[in-house]
Amino acid sequence: MPLGALVRLPLALARAALATLRGRLGALCWSLSPLFLPLSLPGWKRVSAPSPAAPESCRQEWDEPSPTPTSVNYHFTRQCNYKCGFCFHTAKTSFVLPLEEAKRGLEMLKEAGMEKINFSGGEPFLQDRGEFVGQLVKFCKQDLKLPSVSIVSNGSLIRERWFKKYGEYLDILAISCHSFDENVNILIGRGQGKKNHVENLHKLRQWCREYAVAFKINSVINRFNVEEDMNEQIKALNPVRWKVFQCLLIEGENTGEDALREAEKFVISDEDFEQFLDRHKDVSCLVPESNQKMRDSYLILDEYMRFLNCRNGRKEPSKSILDVGVEAAIKFSGFDENMFLKRGGKYVWSKADMKLDW
Repeated sequence: MPLGALVRLPLALARAALATLRGRLGALCWSLSPLFLPLSLPGWKRVSAPSPAAPESCRQEWDEPSPTPTSVNYHFTRQCNYKCGFCFHTAKTSFVLPLEEAKRGLEMLKEAGMEKINFSGGEPFLQDRGEFVGQLVKFCKQDLKLPSVSIVSNGSLIRERWFKKYGEYLDILAISCHSFDENVNILIGRGQGKKNHVENLHKLRQWCREYAVAFKINSVINRFNVEEDMNEQIKALNPVRWKVFQCLLIEGENTGEDALREAEKFVISDEDFEQFLDRHKDVSCLVPESNQKMRDSYLILDEYMRFLNCRNGRKEPSKSILDVGVEAAIKFSGFDENMFLKRGGKYVWSKADMKLDW
């Protein structure tokens, strides 16, 4: 084994052990929460209402009306079977809420004005082989009657039997595809051995047609794929939307001392990103998102149902909506509602309203 690999091995083992311990501590904190003990998780900053001595700007922000959680991204797990080098929501815990608690939180969000829920991770289909996310999808569509229910997945663990059981309740399936070159996928951290990511993508596209689920593609543009021409492949797959993100650094996730990834080598300039977009301007379903548009325009809910504020370049969690309610927690989300609308965050997102040739 190369010397460099021997040096990195203890660090990798230590990080894995820390992630496991955080997951167990999180579960312990959750089980004790009815006792109202002031427990917090290591590595996470918890926030509360500003004191009278706080700067006026902080107190003004607290006093402002809470934004409406129209569209929420619920990252109910951080665990993933891929190791994308630029991942900005890494496996820092192994905690997943009990199903009924997750449903309670989703019902609270619906009452607060949620119209669209997007389930993400980690990899959503890792938990109970897709049954956990399937039950949540069914609950949100059948019980809560949300206009839009979607999932973001790497697609590697989805089977046709899942579509047969839950496809009717799902509006949009977004598959992350960062390259159509298997060698590039390996460099990124998405190698599947003998399996072919691109072949699987076409299989998932066909299942979406057969089970009437709108198909979407998400791509993170980075140093290894920025020169790639994806025009033909995207047009052949014909997704309803092709979300193209600029690689983003988040302190504590993919950059910094306590991060599980080192994404600096994946970062591209704004100019590189614009050149990629220009080469793909004829793809009608293209929806570009620069770092500026991404950072504050998403309502992100973590595995404890805490809103994550990314305004300072790292994820600072609120208290859980299950503890303090949606209105109190969302004040610390850092959510920019105007940027959400400006980037086209609200669109035709219910498959009942889409004119698609299934």
